[in-house]
Amino acid sequence: MAKGSFRDSLRRMFLLHTLVPISILFVLFLLFMMINSRFLLISQTTEAGKKIKLAMEDVYTSYTKEMNEAAALEAVVSFAESRRQGPEVFERFYDFNNRQQVKSIMHIIGVDGNILASSANYNLDATDLALQAIARRMYKQDLSALAETNHIRFSHDRYTAYTFAKEIVGSEGVLGYLIYQLYEKDLQKLIFVQNNEIAVVTDPYRTIIATTNNLTIGLMNKYNLVEDSRDYVRIDKGKYYSKETYVPLSQWRIYTLSAAQWNHAAYSSLVVFFVLASFLLWILIQYSARVVSTRQSRAMDKLTYAVRELQSGNMDSYVYIGTGDEFESLANQYNLMLRRLNELVAKNEELSDLRRVIEVKHLQSQFHPHFIFNVLETLRYAIVVDDKLAQDIVLTLSRHLRYSIGNEKDHVVLGTDLEYVGGYMKLQQMRFKNRLHYSEKVSEAAKAALVPRLMLQPVIENVIKYGYRQRQSVAITVVGYIKDDDLIIEVQDDAGGMSKDRLEEVRAIMLSQDNRAPHIGLHNLHRRLVLMYGERYGIHMDSAIGEGTTVTFVLPFQKEDADV
Repeated sequence: MAKGSFRDSLRRMFLLHTLVPISILFVLFLLFMMINSRFLLISQTTEAGKKIKLAMEDVYTSYTKEMNEAAALEAVVSFAESRRQGPEVFERFYDFNNRQQVKSIMHIIGVDGNILASSANYNLDATDLALQAIARRMYKQDLSALAETNHIRFSHDRYTAYTFAKEIVGSEGVLGYLIYQLYEKDLQKLIFVQNNEIAVVTDPYRTIIATTNNLTIGLMNKYNLVEDSRDYVRIDKGKYYSKETYVPLSQWRIYTLSAAQWNHAAYSSLVVFFVLASFLLWILIQYSARVVSTRQSRAMDKLTYAVRELQSGNMDSYVYIGTGDEFESLANQYNLMLRRLNELVAKNEELSDLRRVIEVKHLQSQFHPHFIFNVLETLRYAIVVDDKLAQDIVLTLSRHLRYSIGNEKDHVVLGTDLEYVGGYMKLQQMRFKNRLHYSEKVSEAAKAALVPRLMLQPVIENVIKYGYRQRQSVAITVVGYIKDDDLIIEVQDDAGGMSKDRLEEVRAIMLSQDNRAPHIGLHNLHRRLVLMYGERYGIHMDSAIGEGTTVTFVLPFQKEDADV
């Protein structure tokens, strides 16, 4: 009964924990593909509209500026009055036209509609009539400027799509009109954008200026596609996502359309794939579940009993299974784990002591690179200033490196460490001159105390590193005395201090047992003292904004002959 129930439950569990997650994954993947494809469709269509908008704004701005400037030129006015300075007029036009992405044709027309000059090689009669109509309309309506859509055919089946016109004013009034007409083909090239199917540009009256697909053109050259509630339009039985972009400068509207039919085909393919994959997985998992549940229903009682004994605290609950299958390997691994667990329990106390020693050594070792870096920085500045001074620094640095590196003792007499600090401050004063002041007020009794080597160095380095951010001159004083059975050492500075919030933040970093902040100096120093002497000892910090900071060391008073 036990075997049968375990086999059945194992098979059901196998099916549940494989088919259900896979099915959910299939559904989520299908939903993701649907959402992502629509997002990409909208994103690409919108981005295409923005690119076309920038390009069309540039065209409109360039031609508007050129019309205003060219129509006021002396050469253009002179040509309209007396037909003089024609070469200068055409030279300016060709120079401007060659710099444009969208090329154009220039005309100068009199107020009576006669064509005075044109850059077109040959015009048709219908073209001439259209140009004359523009000039006469501007004259009758007293229009100083004009920008409108009109498709006009020129020679060699070249069409213009948009017209800019500006009146030419002389001393006697309006002399004629300067007209620029933009080529339709160049506008079509400009609105071809990657990842976009169709682009249409219309004027405020929905008259099409340029399009990449003639199927968008309705009666009277109007854009007549209507969007549904989800921003889709239909063109020749095809479904397209449509995005409208408005150009305020010219009042043009840009419509970008991207085909959406492929989405349905992709969804159908995915559904078919999921159905077939699910069917094959169902067959495979059914077979695997039956085989696994049959084979793995053996030896469970022995292993379960051994585990329960271990849970109750029996550390000798070894188990033997001789089935020759995976459960035998599992039993062997369990026995090996139990032996190792017993060994680890026996060694736990020894490892705890060892970790404490390793942590102290690790924290102490982090001070040496920090010290060397700062002294070498001082040497770098001295080399630039004075070779003799640099030589003195090198000799001083050599003595202190021998002290820092060659001394294998963890503890030194405070007086010796203060001599080291004094040498370091001498190096720093060579760098900062009279901007750095250092003094000691340490009692003779305190100088005889044993302290961790290089204890004061990180604190003094921090003062020098950060003090000059607030003050031009910094003074550092080391005070030491004996109080009861404790050695008290204070490092005082007048470097401007820190705010209450910053002080609390630094204290929190310093006191945390697992510091992950980038500022590790005070934290490491405090942890070193705590691990050496106990929780009662360590570092305390006080600071007043605008005044200075005091870092206080509290250590047990120990002399050189003490057992440290």
